Order: sequence, then structure tokens, then C-alpha cells
Amino acid sequence: MAVHTTGQSVARAAGDELARGRGRGSGTPHGTGPGGPAGGPGGRFRRALATHWYAWTMVTPVVVVIGVIIGYPLVRGVYLSLTDANERNVERSIGVNHLPATYEFVGLDNYTAALTGDQFLSTLGWTLVWTVSCVGLTFGLGLALANILNRRIAGRSLYRMLLILPWAVPGFVSVFAWRFLYNEDRGFLNKLLAGGGIDAVPWLNDPTWAKFSVIAVNIWLGVPFMMVALLGGLQSIPGEMYEAAEMDGANPWQRFVHITMPGLRSVSTTVILLSTIWTFNMFPVIFLLTRGGPGDATQILVTQAYKFSFEISPRDFAQSSTWGVLILVLLMLFAAVYRRVLRKQGDTW
Repeated sequence: MAVHTTGQSVARAAGDELARGRGRGSGTPHGTGPGGPAGGPGGRFRRALATHWYAWTMVTPVVVVIGVIIGYPLVRGVYLSLTDANERNVERSIGVNHLPATYEFVGLDNYTAALTGDQFLSTLGWTLVWTVSCVGLTFGLGLALANILNRRIAGRSLYRMLLILPWAVPGFVSVFAWRFLYNEDRGFLNKLLAGGGIDAVPWLNDPTWAKFSVIAVNIWLGVPFMMVALLGGLQSIPGEMYEAAEMDGANPWQRFVHITMPGLRSVSTTVILLSTIWTFNMFPVIFLLTRGGPGDATQILVTQAYKFSFEISPRDFAQSSTWGVLILVLLMLFAAVYRRVLRKQGDTW
């Protein structure tokens, strides 16, 4: 009887062990299946948080600061663009008296007025001309200088340092220096022309000359960045490719088209995108050099938005916010189209 009981106990224990072994071999540990705590998105997030808690701790303050500095003004600007807020109906204090806000929600009226008016379209047209001209010429000059400085020439280091100098000088200092050069009566450029018997040029007082002047200054400021970026791209292209092409009989132009330009594609796409965004929003050059003048000849979208908020009376915060949102939308559309074109060409960005 005791032997029979012992045999039943051993058999029962063996069966339990076999069942546990099958459970472990099934590939679905307890608690990690679809319904387990570690199987869903919440479980993966908790696991990542537990594993990389130090990285999350370091990143969180930066995310919070960026959210406050960028997120709140963006949301506030979008909200104001949907109202009729101006200097006279916003919340303000006059002495000891506190006046509450009285502006009202107007929906998309500001966007309709901006997009159907002549001011926005004419300013957008000049902004596009300004951006395309500056980016195109800056890229061309930067590429030419990068190719020259990529060769072994005497004084190459000195030339590099001198060409980077405009990038090292603060932007407002450079613009004020150019404004002195452009002075119609005492400017250095007109004195040079006078020495050659040429009449003084109204660099900043004539609409056409003012446009050429601001484009020239922005190119002068942008070439160093473009040159440095493209020079780095050129130095990453293996020299063996040029040697092999030369042995195959390729001339300099063929080597440039079939080796240099494809080798610079990844760098070029990035610098063109960044340069376009920066130039489209290049406030300092226009504002400090011409303040959008003469008249509104050199006014771009971002300087006009500033003018709505700080120069006209009463200051129109709603219209300024509307133009700011439209600028953001235009740049996002450009980035999306640019990315789509690159993907069709086989580039990843």
C-alpha cells in the first residue's frame, strides 16, 4: 500500500514537472504575452524607461525648456491669428487701472484677408526672388571656392581663414559695416566710383539698387558656411576615384559632373535646405540695412510681420501672427516637397 502511494506521488510530480517544461518551451513566458504587462506599448515604455532612466533624466529638462520657449509662443500665435487682437483691445495696464482683453474670435478671416490681398502676394513674390537668388548664388560661389581650396595651393590655410572671417563676425556688425560702405554721400564704394569719374549710386535709396545691395550682403554672409560644408564633403570623396577616372580619359568637367557632384549630394541637400530656411527668415540683413525700404521694396514676409506688431499704429498682433503662421506653413510645405523630390531621386533624408 505504501509502495502504491509513493508511486502515485512520483508520477504526479513528474507530470507537474513535464507541464512546467512545456510551458517554458512554448515561447510565451508568464506575464509577457499579449495581455501581459510587458507585451503592450505601455510595457515597452516602462522597460525602456527602466533601462535608460539616466538618459531620460538628462533629456527631460531640455524637452521641457524647448516646449516652453517654442511650444507656448507657437500655440499663442496660432490662437491670436484667429482673433482681431490689436494694441487697443488686448489686456493691458494703464497706471493703476487694469483693462481686460476685449478682442474677439474671428476664425479664418485674417487668413482670407492676407491671401486675397495684394500686400501678402507681392511681399511673397519678392521673398521668393530674394531666397532663390541668395541660395543659388551662395551655393555656386561656395562650391567654386571649396573646389579651389581643396587643391594644394600656396597659402591655402590663410585663404581659408580669410574666407571664414565673415562668418565669424557677428551679423549685425557686418550689416552696419556694409551700410557704411553703401552710404551715398560718404560711402567707400561711391568714393571709388567717383575716382573713376562715375556718378554716385543710390545703393539703399533706389528700389532696384536696394534689392541688389541686400542680396549682395546676404551672399557675403552666407558663402563661408556653404564653402566650409562643401569643402568637408569634397574631402570625404576618395581620391582614388579621380585617379581612376583620369586614367580612363575623363576630362576635368566629366570628373566634376560624374564624381564630385554625386559625392556632394548628401551634403548639398542638407545645406540647401538649411540655407533656404535661413534666407527665407533672414530678418537682420533686411531690417538693419534698409528696414524694408525704400518704401516696401525690400520688405520680406518676416520683416513685414515684425512691422505689423511693432511699427504701425495701432499694432496689429492678429495680422502679425497670421503672417507668422503662413511663413511656418510655407516652409513646412517646402521641406515636404523637397524631401519627396529627394526620395524620388533615391536619396534618404
